[in-house]
Amino acid sequence: MKKIEAIIRKSKFDEVKDTLHETGIDFFSFWEVTGVGKARESRVYRGIAYDTSTIERVMLSIIVRDINLEKTVRAIIKASKTGEVGDGKIFVSNIEESYRIRTGEQGDESLYIKE
Repeated sequence: MKKIEAIIRKSKFDEVKDTLHETGIDFFSFWEVTGVGKARESRVYRGIAYDTSTIERVMLSIIVRDINLEKTVRAIIKASKTGEVGDGKIFVSNIEESYRIRTGEQGDESLYIKE
């Protein structure tokens, strides 16, 4: 099992969510985050300078079976890529074990509903 953490543009969240659902990834957690990037700039609007060094993003946390790793990462990249600086990052790490609280299932079986 793998944990995928993706930091994406806030404006791309709905597109990423829809693409993940189309790919068969129906469960994930997300939250709004703010970060600081390398770019330092300020914008002037009506004579007032605004600092834009903090960046609003959405972080996704997805646990997948190993066989779903590549298609999930490809879906996130496809839906979130603009080709410009600041598109985001994806991190993948190993998950040792998982349990479904309701049934006590563990491992891969805890991640999906048997059909």
